Amino acid sequence: MTNEALQVNQATGLQNLFSATRTQREELDAFMQAASLRPVVPRSRITRTIAVAGGKGGVGKTTVAVNLAMAMAMAGRDVMLLDADMGVANVDVQLGLNPSRHVGHMLEGLCTLQDLVIPAQHGLKVVPGGSGVRRLAKMGNGEHAAVIRAFDELRQPPEFLVVDTAAGVADNVAMFAAASDDVLIVVCDELASLTDAYALIKILAHDFGVRRFHIVANMVRQAGDAKKLFEKLARVCGRFLDIALDYMGMVPHDEWLRQAIRRQGAVVDLWPSSRAAVGFKQLAGAVDTWGKPAYPDLGRIAFFSGQSLPAAGW
Repeated sequence: MTNEALQVNQATGLQNLFSATRTQREELDAFMQAASLRPVVPRSRITRTIAVAGGKGGVGKTTVAVNLAMAMAMAGRDVMLLDADMGVANVDVQLGLNPSRHVGHMLEGLCTLQDLVIPAQHGLKVVPGGSGVRRLAKMGNGEHAAVIRAFDELRQPPEFLVVDTAAGVADNVAMFAAASDDVLIVVCDELASLTDAYALIKILAHDFGVRRFHIVANMVRQAGDAKKLFEKLARVCGRFLDIALDYMGMVPHDEWLRQAIRRQGAVVDLWPSSRAAVGFKQLAGAVDTWGKPAYPDLGRIAFFSGQSLPAAGW
């Protein structure tokens, strides 16, 4: 499938998401037409965006996102981590951070995205999503798109943006994943994990034209178990979907990882020689082997530009 066809699929998926009002549909149609005609504005650096998703809760998605981002930062990469699990965000908790602002303040116009960025260990930059804020948990699609759009306005865009998406297959998960260059799916040794991962992959493939997914097996006992999980998912996807799955390895079940979570730190930082840390560092090292993004001249994160809608009542 050509890039033009993929963009048509992605546009169709967005039109389905932005179906709340006639005004929103008209604004989206106008944007789609303008986006297909306007020239691409060069940027000093193109950010590569990695969405970490899991289909269901409990697979360790946030832990993978935190340790992947930290491992990349420890390797000298310029990395930003966005907690996109709005309303129940806990990236800041896992890293022992105490943010005073959240995404809702930005959407209300009280601060910019740059104001939200807080430093973590090894130069990692974190954008907190906010926790325990009911209004954030009920954000609409336009507001999620406004968050995505805000990253195009950063004064110094990062080399990599890792996005910790919410659990499930809701619209907001699909939006952040479809806006990213790469989608990393986390699975564990549970039937529900595989079925929900397949459901998310199917939505992204059919409605948004995403054709490549990276798979990591989390909390497994040994490499053979991880490979079996991947093969099960690959068989089902191979029968029903026209996509490519890349096996990115495993993160073993490790008590040191549990200890790191209790200590509110990343295991790659606290116990870098542990089995889990080695798995995360191997995953981080594999990012450079993923090939070029689907839209190397634009970056899919910019696809949503112009979709900002007003928000209030945070």
